[in-house]
Amino acid sequence: MGGKKKLGLKQMERMQDKKDEEDKEKKKKEKSTGPKEKKPLGILPPDSKNPKIMGELKRMNVLTPYAVATKFNVRISAAKDFLEQLEDEGQIQLVSGSHNIKIYKPIAG
Repeated sequence: MGGKKKLGLKQMERMQDKKDEEDKEKKKKEKSTGPKEKKPLGILPPDSKNPKIMGELKRMNVLTPYAVATKFNVRISAAKDFLEQLEDEGQIQLVSGSHNIKIYKPIAG
């Protein structure tokens, strides 16, 4: 009646060889990338007086806590505090915000 056709010895051997090659390629890819080292995030926000940091911020179109945190390798909470400090100093301007996220833009000058 119906059912799956049994494979011949040669066909089973080919399938096994193909599977072994795929497994070897996967292992090579895993070894070549290797585990990424995680660096601990900084707790302290960057210095707002540093001209190099301010230059980097002015080049960014939009300033969000996530963007600043990834750029300067600090925690998001520290980036939020940093952006609030810059807003108080008048170096950046709040564009939009809710209780979750605030979006800033640098003031040209």
